[in-house]
Amino acid sequence: MRKLKVAVIGVGGIATVHLPGWAASEHAELAAGSDVDQQALAAWGEENGIDYLTADPAELFDDPEIDIIDICTPSNYHAPLAIAALEAGKHVLCEKPLAPTPAEIEAMIRARDKSGKLLMTAQHHRYSGVSKAMKAEIDAGALGQVYHARSWMLRRAAAPTRPGFILKEHSGGGACIDIGVHILDLTLWFMGNPTPTAVSGVSRTELAKKEGAFSIWGGAIPKEMDVEEFAAAFVRFDNGATLMLEVSWLLHHDTPGDDMRMWLYGSEGGCLWPKNEIYQSNYQTQQHYNRTLQRTPDLLPPHAQECVEFAQAVVDGGPSPVPAEQSLQVMRILDGIYRSQESGREIRLDE
Repeated sequence: MRKLKVAVIGVGGIATVHLPGWAASEHAELAAGSDVDQQALAAWGEENGIDYLTADPAELFDDPEIDIIDICTPSNYHAPLAIAALEAGKHVLCEKPLAPTPAEIEAMIRARDKSGKLLMTAQHHRYSGVSKAMKAEIDAGALGQVYHARSWMLRRAAAPTRPGFILKEHSGGGACIDIGVHILDLTLWFMGNPTPTAVSGVSRTELAKKEGAFSIWGGAIPKEMDVEEFAAAFVRFDNGATLMLEVSWLLHHDTPGDDMRMWLYGSEGGCLWPKNEIYQSNYQTQQHYNRTLQRTPDLLPPHAQECVEFAQAVVDGGPSPVPAEQSLQVMRILDGIYRSQESGREIRLDE
């Protein structure tokens, strides 16, 4: 059986960490690339031995030899590209966020259902060893019914400075869209993907406006930045559970780089990720005890493993490893934060 042929759209940035996955897959192989930057595209093709290069993604959609489209563009271009690819009969792996608005994700789901093809969001944190180990414990009942979560992904002076991240016309949003989607997706996945019903949140830009504002990842922060650097929210779910969420690119925080943590509290125990400690109690002996999980070894780096598993799912006929419906719930919460900031009140998502 021939290998599935993969075409990457948007060959810079995140696409570089997808390539080892396509190389490692027994079912897929890199076949083509597309990018608006012709110089970057040519260099990418030469580096990876790919001759099939085009500035027009429609050429890839129209090619019957292409089986999978891997979308690695800025967020605002995800939905139109994915929908066009699905309508052309291609399977689609799309970088996070699946799209910047719930309405766009709903349109992608309709296109997926009509095409009968697979659509997956590239949420690579699900594929790390620490995440797999904790998810297995939670699914086995170690925490019981999770009724509250605290999650954050915080950075100290570590904002991306490229237009694809800091200009809303390309990104659709700031820290919420870029990194909030990571910790929120992982938290909901651990919780069993309950349905969010209400969000009360704030989003703001404070430090990026200061004279001389800078990032350790790109120097001076451009004055044109028009997206949020910080957001926080309180979320309610249909099963009675609650979540407190914080995300930021720029904080006077004690940890440089990514500080990504999650606490879950359940009827039978609690946990802290990625430290991967579980906290439980014996009420007969009135004793508390903690245990640390053994890390599940990474077969590949998480960005690569998600590509391998997507190709396997295509061969197996599904299901999608990260269903679009789960990404829709993530984006409903993030969109609720923006709407709550605008209105100054809690936003009901179940009305």
